[in-house]
Amino acid sequence: MNKNAAKLIAETASLRTPGDWLRWAEKAYARHDIVTAQVADNAHDEALYLILRTLGLSLDSKPKVMKRPVSPLQAKALQEVFVRRILERVPAGYLTQEAWLGPYRFFCDERVLIPRSYFLELIPTLAEHLPPGTPVREVVDVCTGSACLAILLAHEFPEARVDGVDLSPEALEVAKINVRDHGVGDRLTLWQSDVFDAVPVRQYDILLSNPPYEPSDLCDDLPPEFEHEPRLALDGGADGLVIIRKLLRQAVERLQPHGIVVLEVGELREAMERTWPKLRMEWLETFDGSDCCCLIHARDLARGL
Repeated sequence: MNKNAAKLIAETASLRTPGDWLRWAEKAYARHDIVTAQVADNAHDEALYLILRTLGLSLDSKPKVMKRPVSPLQAKALQEVFVRRILERVPAGYLTQEAWLGPYRFFCDERVLIPRSYFLELIPTLAEHLPPGTPVREVVDVCTGSACLAILLAHEFPEARVDGVDLSPEALEVAKINVRDHGVGDRLTLWQSDVFDAVPVRQYDILLSNPPYEPSDLCDDLPPEFEHEPRLALDGGADGLVIIRKLLRQAVERLQPHGIVVLEVGELREAMERTWPKLRMEWLETFDGSDCCCLIHARDLARGL
């Protein structure tokens, strides 16, 4: 055990309850500048999540559980988790090997990005952008990673056939686990492909993607937590648009005439509007006001590229 780990563990010697651990963890997160954007948006919620999961307690536990005594064996488990989280900067989702999008749990490990996306709130609204009464029969999630968004699409559109596409064979191994766990394997097909290069041509009603969109120089300067995630899933090339360019070009022949492309693009709104000034993009409102997802109708795509 190194000096830093020994010091961190020594700080916890007097902690007796989950509540004690939570108060200590919040302060430790602040001292060590821990970034929580991958699982929660604040130290309290992430530390509470790790404590409950490590102790085998329900995430819906009542506040009174925070006063229960922690056994020596449980304290050791908590020490190990927080050494990895605080000193090694391993993201919480990789420590628990899970992530939650709404009510849905997904398995994840270092082969995929930790599931997180504004599409959680937007997928239920996508059918509103199709002509009234249009049945959604064919849907695709490009750069599917853990398949979390493909699975959300399968749940939202129970009559649709869903494709999930990713270049990484390692990511698709994780995707297979989630497809099995969610019981959607009869409708959801996974493809290993660089965008659509190896996917048979068919026309989709909805083409969705949360592609790699971070510019390469930004990827070089991300917080340590993000260095644990696969770079392939983050790096969008020099300007962040490398995968998006290819996806939009190939989408022209992959959409029904009434179809839509929906992309999550982070901070690239200005770059996209500058790159494709003739392409009509509708920026979808999100609860936090980031509005970083754009929708493009098939009728506008070919003439706007």
